[in-house]
Amino acid sequence: MSTTEAGTHPPHGAHPVPVEVRRPWTVLGLMLAAQFMVVLDVSVVNVALPSIGDDLHLSSSSYQWVVSAYVLLSGGLLLLGGRMADLFARRRVFLTGLVVFTGASLASGLADSATALIASRAAQGAGAALLTPAALSVVMTTYAGRQRAAALAVWGTVASMGIAAGVLFGGLLTSALDWRAVFFVNVPIGVVVLLGTLRSVPAGGGARAGVRDLDLPGAVTLVGGLVALVEAVESVGSHGWDSPRTLVCAAVAVVLLTAFAVVERRVTAPLVPPRTWRVRSLVSASTVMAGVTGAVVGAIFLSSLYLQQVLGSSAVVTGLQFLPLAAAITVSAAVASHLLPHAGPRALIAAGLVVSAAGALLLSTTGADATYAADVLPGFLVLGAGVGPMFVAISVGAMGDVPAEDSGLASGVMMTGHEVGAAMGVALVTVVAGDLTTRAGLVSGYADAFVAVAVLLLALLVPTALVPRRTAAGAHSHGHGHH
Repeated sequence: MSTTEAGTHPPHGAHPVPVEVRRPWTVLGLMLAAQFMVVLDVSVVNVALPSIGDDLHLSSSSYQWVVSAYVLLSGGLLLLGGRMADLFARRRVFLTGLVVFTGASLASGLADSATALIASRAAQGAGAALLTPAALSVVMTTYAGRQRAAALAVWGTVASMGIAAGVLFGGLLTSALDWRAVFFVNVPIGVVVLLGTLRSVPAGGGARAGVRDLDLPGAVTLVGGLVALVEAVESVGSHGWDSPRTLVCAAVAVVLLTAFAVVERRVTAPLVPPRTWRVRSLVSASTVMAGVTGAVVGAIFLSSLYLQQVLGSSAVVTGLQFLPLAAAITVSAAVASHLLPHAGPRALIAAGLVVSAAGALLLSTTGADATYAADVLPGFLVLGAGVGPMFVAISVGAMGDVPAEDSGLASGVMMTGHEVGAAMGVALVTVVAGDLTTRAGLVSGYADAFVAVAVLLLALLVPTALVPRRTAAGAHSHGHGHH
């Protein structure tokens, strides 16, 4: 496939003309397969939750932790994983993450208690945090020019399709086989990607630094603080605001997150250099990203329980019932990418927030005698139509004021917002909805939770005001790869 052979050197000491070397797409395929598993595993579990709940006797809080454990560790450790991919050989970091992820998938499939499942889901998240940044950095260093642009476009598409595909695959696997298949399916894929990577991705340079350049205290305090924070939010629902458990978790969260802030100022190579927090576009867009993701993932989490346990849909049918939501997100995102150069990110995000809040309010009107077509579908379509444009505009808006050399770090901060938002969103709807284990609890909880989601989305209009109205889109779409 290579268009330029090594032998075509320019004559007598002339300056070599940079010719784009076409690389086979094998490497991209392998990295995408790995990344697809990671994205899939955010949502694949949602549809399987009722079956897992019956099997392992989950409480409302266990339901939430099966989802949150994964996104909290993948989000909380993502910046550390990105740093490792920069400092150590990329391929080694990728393979380490892949092995941890695949092993944890096997353990999740074999889990025989809520505790075992939540622990293995956390390990899956830790593997994902190493795998994702390393995979992207392998793609960035393997391809150049037009191939790189094409590769990144496909990468973005896979990321946005993964959530929808996860709900569908989760339904198919749970109905055809068993909820355990949702996890087992990662094992053969992981093995194939492992062997393929050893064959076709070069080992790459050695480590550029030692372990002492890694901010491990920062990573530990960040993840610990986030876990305590989500546990505190969850505990409000199960134990009340003033229960010792809620207060202790909240206090631990404050202490650890404060410690994280202190560590970041002291260490030589912080996970997030303090200057990052001064980039207004990045901080405001990442905040909106966290809120929007929380709203969407919370909506999918709650709706998958509602569709199965209140409306009586099977797992496969539930997966299919999510497709219009996914289609609305995909179509509106495509339309928005054409509007973006004219409207600018701030206007698109603001419009998206209002539309998706309207969708959430529509969903909050479902009663006990609701039907999918009349009550759930319209809300899904409106919610999706609002969410799609925001994901496009937030990414562009976040990068508006970020210098090129910090683009990797900035996308890491934004992805962290994405994952942590997902965990907080699931915790929030769990608290507002109350009892997720009974039909009556779900009926009243579903309505209340979507009012809360609508309020959250409208509140995000405040940080949106700080997102740049315009971005130098031209400078950015062509500015990559000239480091």
